[in-house]
Amino acid sequence: RAAPTRTVPRGGGMAAAGVAAGLGSGDFSDLREIKKQLLSVAERSPRRAGGRAQSGGPGLTGLSPRREDARDLDAYTLAKSYFDLKEYDRAAYFLRGCKSQKKEKFQLSDFLRAGPLEKGQVKNEALRELRVELSKKHKARELDGFGLYLYGVVLRKLDLVKEAIDVFVEAAHVLPLHWGAWLELCNLITDKEMLKFLSLPDTWMKEFFLAHIYTELQLIEEALQKYQSLIDAGFSKSTYIISQIAVAYHNIRDIDKALSIFNELRKQDPYRIENMDTFSNLLYVRSMKPELSYLAHNLCEIDKYRVETCCVIGNYYSLRSQHEKAALYFQRALKLNPRYLGAWTLMGHEYMEMKNTSAAIQAYRHAIEVNKRDYRAWYGLGQTYEILKMPFYCLYYYRRAHQLRPNDSRMLVALGECYEKLNQLVEAKKCYWRAYAVGDVEKMALVKLAKLHEQLNESEQAAQCYIKYIQDIYSCGEIVEHLEVSTAFRYLAQYYFKCKLWDEASACAQKCCAFNDTREEGKALLRQILQLRNQGETSSTDIAAPFFLPASLSANNTPTRRVSPLNLSSVTP
Repeated sequence: RAAPTRTVPRGGGMAAAGVAAGLGSGDFSDLREIKKQLLSVAERSPRRAGGRAQSGGPGLTGLSPRREDARDLDAYTLAKSYFDLKEYDRAAYFLRGCKSQKKEKFQLSDFLRAGPLEKGQVKNEALRELRVELSKKHKARELDGFGLYLYGVVLRKLDLVKEAIDVFVEAAHVLPLHWGAWLELCNLITDKEMLKFLSLPDTWMKEFFLAHIYTELQLIEEALQKYQSLIDAGFSKSTYIISQIAVAYHNIRDIDKALSIFNELRKQDPYRIENMDTFSNLLYVRSMKPELSYLAHNLCEIDKYRVETCCVIGNYYSLRSQHEKAALYFQRALKLNPRYLGAWTLMGHEYMEMKNTSAAIQAYRHAIEVNKRDYRAWYGLGQTYEILKMPFYCLYYYRRAHQLRPNDSRMLVALGECYEKLNQLVEAKKCYWRAYAVGDVEKMALVKLAKLHEQLNESEQAAQCYIKYIQDIYSCGEIVEHLEVSTAFRYLAQYYFKCKLWDEASACAQKCCAFNDTREEGKALLRQILQLRNQGETSSTDIAAPFFLPASLSANNTPTRRVSPLNLSSVTP
């Protein structure tokens, strides 16, 4: 499945609200001041906890520990944030090292064991009336940071994007530590140019926001630089930053690096659920069934009613080819959160596996409604319409996916195939060559380009592409199971035979004998070469420029001469 790019961090790792006074600029030199701001926000949370206590849930008012032990205060505040998010096991885990205030610690642990509260659902059917009321308060400057956030959400739900962006920016100025406002703003920004025109508050929270938005916009290099600067500034133990770095590597398909970071993250924060659906995607891509099974069981024990848990279980069933069950769990995830992007996209993938194209189209369209930057949904729509043999439709969707991921070879190869079906061969050449230039993930771009040259009777260019393809396959040390390798050797054998280069033709024909589908043709060509040599035919010496292949091939009598250089100036973008 195409690598997913979704994850919206919950507000537990960062405080959900803040005070505007004394936040200062984006300078990280005074970590004490930053910590003081975060603690001042955390102290306001008993109001929320007290409200839950009145409705029958456990409250934490009055459990504030003495200030003399800063380390225990840190652990307590972090645990309390997780408690407010109803992640009780996770809260208890981070309290385990507390050495002082044992009475309060154990009392809190008792509350943690009380279990999660039931979540009520409120359907707001009066958004327009709510907008009018909030608009009046906004003009009268009666809205605080939370009120502005609510107003922005109402505007976003009414598809008033420009107005919503302005309100969320205002909310960020009034309450810079309210991470929810930053996240809503992030979901409405579509490109880097749009980001430049925003007047953001000069606060350290801006650095977290920029790192997050760069990850969402697939500007991974800039995102990693931002996260590294945050780590250097003193956030080296932040599990949120570690998880976002793993997501960034996931987005550029550095699977080994991302898996390594996620495994380390699981050791540091074993009850973590955020981003574990992204981790499961990596395990899925690598077909690591035991690890994915363990992750699914583990998350189910922690909280089986979380969206991420449902997605992980869905991925597990998908890997076992139980696509109906997988789709069921993705549907459960969407019942918990209808705006969860990853579940819509993954459900679209499952419907594709079940050949239910209409349901897949609907799922992908829902994903685009949630986030227009989700290249996987655009790409999935392109694949669906390709199955339905509607090339103009799939060309449109592949173009949109390519705009979001300009350096992803899979989008370029898909575009090339579309152009080829529409008989726009020059555009197809450009796409295949560009896919090779940016780093062909599936190593098929050169083969498709070579076949295109074959159709156009450009034998020399086709031979050049096949030679380069064989070079790449053998130099990267992959197990050669590509059907196209035999196709490449067969074409080169015939090409060298026509050029009367008997040694090269013989070497390629011998290679053909190693593959079942080309064995007979290889043997026949070897017999013809032997017959011509016996008749006194001499090898041509017109092409004498040396062509170096990997040593492993040269040792096996691989062609050592080169066709004239391929001129791609007319087709290179």
